[in-house]
Amino acid sequence: MPSTTRITPCLWFDNQAEEAAKYYVKIFKNSKIKKIGRYGEAGKETHGQKPGSVMIVEFELDKQPFTALNGGPIFKFTEAVSLQVRCKDQKEVDYYWGKLSAGGDPQAQVCGWLKDKYGLSWQIVPEVIPKLLADHKSPKSQRAFALMMTQKKPDIAALQKAYDG
Repeated sequence: MPSTTRITPCLWFDNQAEEAAKYYVKIFKNSKIKKIGRYGEAGKETHGQKPGSVMIVEFELDKQPFTALNGGPIFKFTEAVSLQVRCKDQKEVDYYWGKLSAGGDPQAQVCGWLKDKYGLSWQIVPEVIPKLLADHKSPKSQRAFALMMTQKKPDIAALQKAYDG
């Protein structure tokens, strides 16, 4: 059955597309590997990949389609693009933070952002954040924002306490 999603993010990896897709699928519920495509002889002089090696992996994370591409070392992930994970409570924040930050860059952990072991940036966002930061002029929102900017992993109780004064 064809996907009804028109836009699918494509993640460029050197040669870890299948490994990364399997890693992400284990973390998120309602996720699966859908298809693995392999390089053939055609275009070998351009793509430089071994025939039979993994070219693309089509997968879903919580029913959101993604493609992972083994394109070689030409491009790297940057913080200019990140994936947001909305979390209903601290338990979810802790779960996703723990799983996605494992083996990643600890220096890239700031204000709910992290880089995973593949260099992909993620934002772990508690669902309460829009409420806490809704009015940029209010002292309540300013206190919550100031605290959020000092946190690595979001601490919902501390943010709520700062908001409440």
